[in-house]
Amino acid sequence: MKIAIIVPMEIEAQFYLRHFSVEKTVTYGVANYRVFKIGKNEIFLGLSGIGKVQAAMNLASLLACQPIDLVIVTGSAGSLQASIKLKDLLLVKAFAYYDVHCQAAGDYQLGQIPHEPAQFALTGPAYDDFADFLKAKQIAYKTGLVVTGDSFLASEADKQVIKAGFPQALAAEMEGAAFAQVAYHFKTPLLVLRAISDNGDQDANFNFDQFVAEVGQKAAKLVVDYLESKAD
Repeated sequence: MKIAIIVPMEIEAQFYLRHFSVEKTVTYGVANYRVFKIGKNEIFLGLSGIGKVQAAMNLASLLACQPIDLVIVTGSAGSLQASIKLKDLLLVKAFAYYDVHCQAAGDYQLGQIPHEPAQFALTGPAYDDFADFLKAKQIAYKTGLVVTGDSFLASEADKQVIKAGFPQALAAEMEGAAFAQVAYHFKTPLLVLRAISDNGDQDANFNFDQFVAEVGQKAAKLVVDYLESKAD
């Protein structure tokens, strides 16, 4: 299989790079990917950058050039619910944009881009297989909707605005829905594992720098263990 692993920041890629020897670096369009092997699987490790446009450009550049069988995204997110705590692990079931408002343009839902799904579901065989892997390893995780926008949330007021429109959303981040939209159009399975790095409130600036490396490593280790279990 050809598998892409994508993270937003270099600090989140370091765990993978410490464990594998990069065989080559390839460039597709605007995106650079470091390539290595896990068993028979060819892995393309890329940095998406931060934000929706960066995420979409980098994943689309890869999928337009390589027949990728599975995309795995790891990284961090800010909690939107009191039940979602610092360092909790989220296996995302669906994404929506929290900063898209097109209801005045037609019969569209909050977060829906015209002529696109209101939410991008990630459920399917790949999701089920990874969920089974987490359960077999007795890894605690939450699953549900995560929302995406081009803002780093740093106040309770920001959170409340999002929760008013998406009361069921577990967390917010800055790339996931864009990844999901690109994967949807390329018909490529997508897994997204996010670890909670902050509470999306006034302490987010402090918490993010302190915890992003730790929670990113937590998600990355699980992905490595999963891929090594599929190495044959």
